[in-house]
Amino acid sequence: MIDNLHPEMLSNNTVRAQSAEASLSCMSLNFHATTAEVDLGALAFNYQQLRQLIPPSVKFLAVVKADAYGHGAIAVSRKLEELGTDFLGVASVPEGIELRQAGLDKPILILSGIYPEEVEEVLSHHLTPMVYRLDIAEALAAAARQRRTTIPIHIKVDTGMGRIGLLPEDTPAFVQRLQAFENLQIEGIASHLSTADEENPSFAEEQLKRFSRTIEEIKKVGITPRFYHVANSAALVNLSAANGTLVRPGIMLYGSYPAASLKPKIALRRVMSWKSRIADVKKVPAGNPISYGRTFVTQSTSLLAAIPVGYADGYSRLLSNRGEVLIKGKRAPVVGRVCMDWTMADVTAIPAVAAGDEVVLMGSQLGQEITAEEIGGWVGTISYEILCSVGRRVQRIYKG
Repeated sequence: MIDNLHPEMLSNNTVRAQSAEASLSCMSLNFHATTAEVDLGALAFNYQQLRQLIPPSVKFLAVVKADAYGHGAIAVSRKLEELGTDFLGVASVPEGIELRQAGLDKPILILSGIYPEEVEEVLSHHLTPMVYRLDIAEALAAAARQRRTTIPIHIKVDTGMGRIGLLPEDTPAFVQRLQAFENLQIEGIASHLSTADEENPSFAEEQLKRFSRTIEEIKKVGITPRFYHVANSAALVNLSAANGTLVRPGIMLYGSYPAASLKPKIALRRVMSWKSRIADVKKVPAGNPISYGRTFVTQSTSLLAAIPVGYADGYSRLLSNRGEVLIKGKRAPVVGRVCMDWTMADVTAIPAVAAGDEVVLMGSQLGQEITAEEIGGWVGTISYEILCSVGRRVQRIYKG
């Protein structure tokens, strides 16, 4: 009986129990069933493949916005700095600040522009803004003047994207106005191509003509930018005329193709693999409904695997009853609705499946592969969205 235990024995047993509990707690904190493996060696391979497409004199801006397309902006940016990228490109000021606070030194271009409230942060963290509004230019100039410094800026021109930027006919007058601000250095002129990934190059070529004419008009008012840039990943492969003096590849750095037609033109390696592990395997009878809404009912006795990944992790609910996963090198269909934290797969046709087995949501396993492009096809979107959707609660594991 416990009443007869010596106090010292009780104390030692308590210490052992507390120690074991602490160890289990530590393991629990560090264990993640669902992970995203990021291969930095593949990133390096893709960087070199893209770098070889441009002359040595053309500078390289690696786009790492949206947490490096879901791969982890800090780790990816450190690798890209090591590889020699000249610039890093982000979408917003907070993304730029995150990289500066992590110790990244390369010039960081804010591709989407900034708001007046962000001017001080831009100067404090030595970020380079894209500018296309006069009020922003005035605020930047005033803040730079107060600090007795000069800030580099890039001017955004809308040559046919229809998004942000100055129309070509308005750009020379805008640039001329900026010449009055001694604390602004017009370092670059940029635009963005809307159809560079399409096989018909006609509209992209028209955009390039508009961009070239705009640059010539800017020169007439006394500005010759050091950088003029328009080339995204697809243009880097399809349109050598788009190179300018700076290129801005994004999705191809991560091993995904903007269009299937580009695959024969450049070899890339997938950087991210998305994996989980089976939490439970259960045999259910015919006529058994699966998950919310009973959208799937077993037609015969079936073996189902419960996988701890759901739409809260970025595994889209649209994959319900249409997605597939890899288990033991075989494809298993997703059955029933994808839940916030769970996905069910039918493993009836796969022998010897057990709890703990690896599940590949995106990536390779025993000669089979599921790509971001394939997942995008199942849900009617593009690989960019699939990669960017992998949630932050999915632990990134870096290799290479």
